[in-house]
Amino acid sequence: MRAPIELTKEAITHMTSPAELLRDFVNTYDVEGDADELSSPAELSLWLREHDLIGDDDRAMEGDLAVAIRLREGLRHVLRLNHDGMPYDAPEELGTALAALPMRVTLSGGSPALEPAVGGAPGGLTRIAALIPAAHADGSWPRLKVCAESTCQWAFIDTSKNRSRAWCSMRVCGNRNKTRTYRARRRAESSSGHDGEYGDTGKEGS
Repeated sequence: MRAPIELTKEAITHMTSPAELLRDFVNTYDVEGDADELSSPAELSLWLREHDLIGDDDRAMEGDLAVAIRLREGLRHVLRLNHDGMPYDAPEELGTALAALPMRVTLSGGSPALEPAVGGAPGGLTRIAALIPAAHADGSWPRLKVCAESTCQWAFIDTSKNRSRAWCSMRVCGNRNKTRTYRARRRAESSSGHDGEYGDTGKEGS
């Protein structure tokens, strides 16, 4: 079994796994509530600083915010694809963000590590991007998903044995989806029964 790709100490201080920080980054935007924690460069700086991804004096710029949003929403897109368990390529949005975040491979103590090739806010975002191969290496990447409920799309880590979990919350989004499916089925059955009522005899003049 391959050893996980090591990350810089700054990137792992406030997390227990790469998947958790990726999840938290995607969840900086609440789709259902339309609330964005990264609505300005200042807020991006604060989030990166709180997760020890940048220094106290580092400040994000508008360009950094644009890259962060592309990275986040590109990640949300591929986490939806993790429900299928099929191979996929990075969408253009994610590919564009990753291309703007240069990183280099280093060897420390004989172990490979991915480190930003730039500093400041771009370096902090690069540390987030470096968590993608790290999560793949430790086996957690396929378990990273977003809620299948289209109005939610909250990121979560699927801890079920067969990786079959589809919703962030079975009690909320799962029941909401099942209720909608049930109602649609009842409407279809009702429509079918109504057609049958007039289908046998016809209704002349209608």
